[in-house]
Amino acid sequence: MNKKIISDFPQIKNDYIYFDTAATSLKPKAVIEAVNMYNEILSANIHRGMYFNSVKTTELYEEARSVVAKFINAKEDEIVFTRGTTSSINLVAYSYGLVNLKPGDEIIVSEQEHHSQFLPWQNVAKKTGAKLRFVELNSEGKITIEMFKKVLNDKTKVVALNYVSNVLGYINDIKEIAQLTHQKNAIIVVDAAQAIQHIKVDVVDLDVDFLAFSGHKMLGPTGVGILYGKSRHLDILEPMEFGGDMNEDVEKTESTWKKSPLKFEAGTMPIAEVIGLKEAITYLENLGLENIHSYSMNLYQYLQNEISKIEGITVYNPNSDTGILTYNIDSVPAHDAITYYAEKNIALRSGQHCAKLIHDFLNIHSSLRVTVYFYNTKEEIDRFIEVTKEAIKYFKSVGF
Repeated sequence: MNKKIISDFPQIKNDYIYFDTAATSLKPKAVIEAVNMYNEILSANIHRGMYFNSVKTTELYEEARSVVAKFINAKEDEIVFTRGTTSSINLVAYSYGLVNLKPGDEIIVSEQEHHSQFLPWQNVAKKTGAKLRFVELNSEGKITIEMFKKVLNDKTKVVALNYVSNVLGYINDIKEIAQLTHQKNAIIVVDAAQAIQHIKVDVVDLDVDFLAFSGHKMLGPTGVGILYGKSRHLDILEPMEFGGDMNEDVEKTESTWKKSPLKFEAGTMPIAEVIGLKEAITYLENLGLENIHSYSMNLYQYLQNEISKIEGITVYNPNSDTGILTYNIDSVPAHDAITYYAEKNIALRSGQHCAKLIHDFLNIHSSLRVTVYFYNTKEEIDRFIEVTKEAIKYFKSVGF
């Protein structure tokens, strides 16, 4: 990737290597400037004021909705702004799951899931008497269509799966899973937080019912997310939050709500963040998701090839479909190992990555995760490999 692109990211310093994009991506200047512009120049609320700053802010906010809709091939009224993937999935779990599920119904999940996808449905199952069914993973930890068919049945009402695993980086065949789901008259809720920044997501082609993702994993600000829902679902769902600007009429005994998506956007929304998200999508589209994914995968292959040469390393996803590589230094707890990298100014992630069940599947407590993206370089990987070798020697010398 050329120096011009790297210069767009003020967080990148000569002595700092950032390999934690799966947790939170870096932000380009265009996103930072858009957020600052709102705070410095506009600083007004939306949908309320008739003065210039408020009207302009509303215009920019709704322009962002249009950009998001076009980005995933949805209609504007199918795009709900939230505070992130977690908030989006909880909205569906509460407004759809708690209302529509009953004892004997089944919810299909997997051990791959991030807690933001798994825990809301675990809660729904407990409160409604519905049953969680897990897709059995293959030896690599992948979801296969064959295994999915084994748990899908006439009792299935909800399928809640990720598009891309945040630990193993596998891309799941959501399109075929959605087709099979609908044959049973069930709905599918997709966590796309790790997919949206790598591959083209077309909700019409996928035919998913709900899809969630976060701005901060795709070059955007923190505190903003998206819930896509088919219009026929959103129209009948009751809001999860109640308050300012989501109501149509308020009486002492009864109130009515605005149409979707506004009925789900109560109170003052993350306005600066929504405006920043628009610029993040524009930046991604200008680079091209195909170009980004191709570059990232070339880096991943180089990283995988180099780390495979090191003795004393266990890699859990040598066939990742995205830029995520998850590993451990043998006999060294991940939380101990991460401190060595941190001292060398290399930013990785250690722990369970909010996905304990996949670590249980791998029979490990925690792991180290490297994520490469288009603003990373082979030179950074070379430095990472060098530090990894040093870390192995160090931990052996102190008795690990």
